[in-house]
Amino acid sequence: MSDTQASPTTADAPRTPVSADDVEEVVRLIVAAFQDVPEETWGRSAGELEWDCWETVEHLADDMFCYALQLSAPNPPLDSYVPTLMTCQRDGGPRETIHAEREAGVAGLMQVLQACTGLLAAVVRTRGPQTRAHHSYGVSDPEGFAAMGIVEAVVHARDVADGLGVAWEPPAGVCERVLARLFRNVPVGDDPWRTLLWATGRLELPGLPRRESWRWDGTPLD
Repeated sequence: MSDTQASPTTADAPRTPVSADDVEEVVRLIVAAFQDVPEETWGRSAGELEWDCWETVEHLADDMFCYALQLSAPNPPLDSYVPTLMTCQRDGGPRETIHAEREAGVAGLMQVLQACTGLLAAVVRTRGPQTRAHHSYGVSDPEGFAAMGIVEAVVHARDVADGLGVAWEPPAGVCERVLARLFRNVPVGDDPWRTLLWATGRLELPGLPRRESWRWDGTPLD
């Protein structure tokens, strides 16, 4: 989506890079929050999405897997995605490469998410900082893909939490680092989590209406 609504600006501040550890920590917290939710509730809609909670976690796992795939080739693609086959499990469902076996239950779904996250974290740790790979929001580097994975994780975890009726909030420091990496013209403010939700069109803030369209900037900072 194009960012047609101007974002408030703020002065540059010293920045701590987004790391593979951040990716793994966020998903560890997601699994801890959701792993004991009864299986019969996973068919509920995930927040305002058209997907149910199970499908949304599959989508998140798929994001992690595909981001890892983009960075993994000896010469990563700079103008396209790695051409995996993507399928829908139902009409109106998300098109994904990764789907969890329903018979494995919630534990299996969480295992798929953790495994795909582990792939992304491993690739981010081992690929050099000069590595570049295609994303539709800008050719990016390993740190950028880590940050993108975190945005997908925390925002969709909030969607799932709304559907399941459980509490969920990521660490403020991670949100702050992701904002500095991907949403460079958005000030962190006093509540980085709510700022990130505003930046991704999930809510309004005082004096700032809810964004109807938005996108991050994944291009390297250096």
